[in-house]
Amino acid sequence: MSFFTLQFVGFMLAAVLCYYVIPQRFRWLVLLAASYVFYMIGGWRVVFYLLFTTGVTYTAGRVLGAFNSKISETPKEEADVRKKWKKRKTMVAALSILAAFGVLFVLRYLDFTLEFLTSSDRFSLNLIIPLGVSFYTFQSVGYVIDVYRAKHTPEKNLLKYALFVSFFPQMIQGPISRFHQLAPQLVEGSKLDFKNIQHGIQLAMWGYFKKLVIADRAAVVVDLVYADSGAFNGTMVAFAVFLYCIQLYCDFSGGIDITRGIAKMFGIELMENFRRPIFSTSLLDFWRRWHITLGAWLKDYLFYALALSKPIVRLGKFTRGRFKGTLGKLIPTAICTFIVYFTIGIWHGANFRWIVFGLWNASIITISFLLAGTFASWKDRLNIRDDSLYWRIFSIMRTMLIVFIGRYVTRAPRFLAGITMLWQTISDFSIRSLFNGSLYTLGLSRFDTWVVLFGILTVVTLEFFQERGVRIRETLDSRGFFVQWAAILFPIAAILFLGILGWNYDSPQFIYAQF
Repeated sequence: MSFFTLQFVGFMLAAVLCYYVIPQRFRWLVLLAASYVFYMIGGWRVVFYLLFTTGVTYTAGRVLGAFNSKISETPKEEADVRKKWKKRKTMVAALSILAAFGVLFVLRYLDFTLEFLTSSDRFSLNLIIPLGVSFYTFQSVGYVIDVYRAKHTPEKNLLKYALFVSFFPQMIQGPISRFHQLAPQLVEGSKLDFKNIQHGIQLAMWGYFKKLVIADRAAVVVDLVYADSGAFNGTMVAFAVFLYCIQLYCDFSGGIDITRGIAKMFGIELMENFRRPIFSTSLLDFWRRWHITLGAWLKDYLFYALALSKPIVRLGKFTRGRFKGTLGKLIPTAICTFIVYFTIGIWHGANFRWIVFGLWNASIITISFLLAGTFASWKDRLNIRDDSLYWRIFSIMRTMLIVFIGRYVTRAPRFLAGITMLWQTISDFSIRSLFNGSLYTLGLSRFDTWVVLFGILTVVTLEFFQERGVRIRETLDSRGFFVQWAAILFPIAAILFLGILGWNYDSPQFIYAQF
């Protein structure tokens, strides 16, 4: 079910009404029913994948919890017994994770693997990919690992656990929540608080504004140029890539704002997934601000697991003895970094474009670690302070350039096409083309082009104040009734006159819904 239909509006009104009408201790059942209705409307057959992942990880959690109890009850003197239980616990966790990721592999990567091995697409299965399969798989696997590590006790109630996996606002594109943060909110139920509803509507409307007014307009230029980049000069190609960066950010962050706003109407606070990545001062800082929950998941469950594994620890001892200085310490970290960013790449898409994108980010981050001492020496010689405004601006522009270059490849139909577009920009760029009216030949009228640019300026301005420490929500709450509701009515008016009604078409699905 699309977030952009009257059907969804009616669904939400019914869900919120039912949620607050029934007694608080039963409200989680409304969320569970709404979640499965929402999911099944998109196709009832794919719900079996969700049920399989839920059943496997729930069972694994219960078994792991029993093993944890056995281990804690066994005296430390009985080392062999404890070791036996730990081996069984590891086997159960590994099998459940393999099963969950196995489904994900078959659905998203089997066709790519078969095509790579056979150099042909005639063996492709063309399976229907369930909505948000990567998100609920990562979320449920994270739960299994946390129980394995005894960070929390397993959920005994299957239906309550099923709600944690399937909570409908985050099914489309996350965020990837943690059990200890989300599950208690879901099952305890929230009291009716009109502030939650007001804040939820404000946040959701802001997300709709970013998606329908900015991202969908930018998509017109992006789709046109990427479909036949050879028909445009380097300036037009660069402008399209710039708009793709804007489209991707406003589409994804706008979708997360809608998701968090919907959850807020039920009194549920979802994890933050973006923290103003526009103001990142390094590529590593960018990934701390962009898709935060994915980065945190990979850091906690993959990077640290790799870094603390016996092979990497042994490699670290070897490299520190063989190579003096930074290099010896960096090699193990670099290997873990490349594996993590390779995973980020392949998570986004089963093709070489995304693999190269992941390796590109890993390379830049590793080089920055390796040359950190050299950069610090240069800054000292040039008397550059980290808190200098000019240095911060330079760092932001440098980071955005690195991200910008990476976007050539990720949106292109093929890796080589992205490289060709990058070369077009370098070899055929003209400042004059930005001001001679050529931009208005890319599918947008003069008015629509300015709407996009004004929308971008609005987003950047608000995020600038947030970066400076201004709390927008608290500021609005401290104002009168008129200002608070203007924060809702303004984006609604913009959406109606500049979004759906202004364009008279159904908004395309979120970019990250395919993941």
